[in-house]
Amino acid sequence: MCADQFDNLDKHTQWGIDFLERYAKFVKERIEIEQNYAKQLRNLVKKYCPKRSSKDEEPRFTSCLAFFNILNELNDYAGQREVVAEEMGHRVYGELMRYSHDLKTERKMHLQEGRKAQQYLDMCWKQMDNSKKKFERECREAEKAQQSYERLDNDTNATKADVEKAKQQLNLRTHMADENKNEYAAQLQNFNGEQHKHYYIVIPQIYKHLQEMDERRTIKLSECYKGFADSERKVIPIISKCLEGMILAAKSVDECRDSQIVIDSFKSGFEPPGDFPFEDYSQHIYRTVSDGTISTPKQEGMKIDSKTTVGKAKGKLWLFGKKPKPQSPPLTPTSLYTSTTPNGSQYPIFSIEPVHYCMSDIKTGKPRIPSFRSLKRGYLSLLQGPALEDFSHLPPEQRRKKLQQRIDELNRELQKETDQKDALIKMKDVYEKNPQMGDPGSLQPKLAETMSNMDRLRMEIHKNEAWLSEVEGKVAARGDRRHSSDINHLVTQGRESPEGSYTDEANQEIRGPPQQHAHHNEFDDEFEDDDPLPAIGHCKAIYPFDGHNEGTLAMKEGEVLYVIEEDKGDGWTRARRQNGEEGYVPTSYIDVTLEKNSKGAVTYI
Repeated sequence: MCADQFDNLDKHTQWGIDFLERYAKFVKERIEIEQNYAKQLRNLVKKYCPKRSSKDEEPRFTSCLAFFNILNELNDYAGQREVVAEEMGHRVYGELMRYSHDLKTERKMHLQEGRKAQQYLDMCWKQMDNSKKKFERECREAEKAQQSYERLDNDTNATKADVEKAKQQLNLRTHMADENKNEYAAQLQNFNGEQHKHYYIVIPQIYKHLQEMDERRTIKLSECYKGFADSERKVIPIISKCLEGMILAAKSVDECRDSQIVIDSFKSGFEPPGDFPFEDYSQHIYRTVSDGTISTPKQEGMKIDSKTTVGKAKGKLWLFGKKPKPQSPPLTPTSLYTSTTPNGSQYPIFSIEPVHYCMSDIKTGKPRIPSFRSLKRGYLSLLQGPALEDFSHLPPEQRRKKLQQRIDELNRELQKETDQKDALIKMKDVYEKNPQMGDPGSLQPKLAETMSNMDRLRMEIHKNEAWLSEVEGKVAARGDRRHSSDINHLVTQGRESPEGSYTDEANQEIRGPPQQHAHHNEFDDEFEDDDPLPAIGHCKAIYPFDGHNEGTLAMKEGEVLYVIEEDKGDGWTRARRQNGEEGYVPTSYIDVTLEKNSKGAVTYI
């Protein structure tokens, strides 16, 4: 390569370094993209991850668990993107920046060497040119001295001294010209040697170094290209595992299990409402015996009052307030007859005229509430706000689950306290055998505290087990006493008042067989056992209580009642009068005195 291409090589090597830095900038921007992508993925995962504040809010559905597993895998995927960015930054970008700095330093050194060689050659050329010009000038002076000497030598008028002087001048100039000639020849020889060395040794060596430098730059770019791809190829197996984890999470979704969780979560334990009993609205109609058919005997004097019937039909629905109670005389024994089937069973026969009224009443009636206690407790839980200690505000099945969970937690705490007590006892024994290790008396307060905690936990467990037994017993009893379609049960359904309670006023219609007591209502049918509950104490009314709502018991100030069921934490106590009438009264309205060791045998007041 010729020396005149030195500037071109200068430009080319500079372009190579610029290209290297441009690629480093590209890698840097790719690293920023990877980092931002990983950051956005992590923020996305954090945004949609559940904020678990309690165990009750933990996801249980397989679809939710699968989604959270996918979020975890995506979080790991974001971590791999960060690994890619870190690998690129260390292996590619950092290496490129270090090599670029070294490359600039090396290029600068080679270019300086080339410039120094060129400057030295130029200096040699100047020295040779100066000696050449000096030799040329001395030759002209010697030539002038020659001409002057020849002119004086040929001039007859010139003196001998002038001639001799011109001759000496000629000799001096000729000597100086010879010296300058030798100097010029030496400088020319030196310049030619340096020029040959410059173009055949120095400059080729510098060009070779520049070429090697540029080739190393190209090789480094190739290695960085490969490292750029390897940085991502290394994490592909881990990313594949993350994607496989997402697929496994998707396959783990079980719709049947999710449905069962929903069923278990919302299963209340209440029995479905029973069949609506037939409500006989016929008045003073004598029915004759027929074989399984509904007949209407045409007897004078037993016709239904059209005004009363129309009033009932028109007064079924009221937008606000309580529905007025229709007044009707009680049923006479002749208003109901039975018919005997081949198997000996009896069933009632009704006339067909009031059927459309009964159907209208059924359509406007509310579904039957299985238990007044559940209604009362649910209503009071809305008024009281916080959950009750015995979970009586919950449906039976949910209450049973909550109590069982609490018992399990208390048992775990009791086991911890038991283990701690055993450890303290062993440590106390060690201290007693080796007094130098510690004072046995120092462990007594902690041991007493542990024993106290164990007693407290046992009491809590016993109390919750009693509640659990109560719930399980009632659920079992309710399962045994499922509502049958006993058509002899003709008690009218309680109408729901606008206040949310069930009313059973004295003027309400009560239609049923003659042998049924007038006070036998739906509350008694649902809540009463076959035998009356034993009294466990007595109470005295501090304030009067009206007892308008169904299931409550009115009382006067100072009246003494029997207590048959304690307050369960909902603010109501179940009481009974001496005439056998029972109901709930507010606990805050009475002064309760419970009999000690009472199991039902209480002296009447």
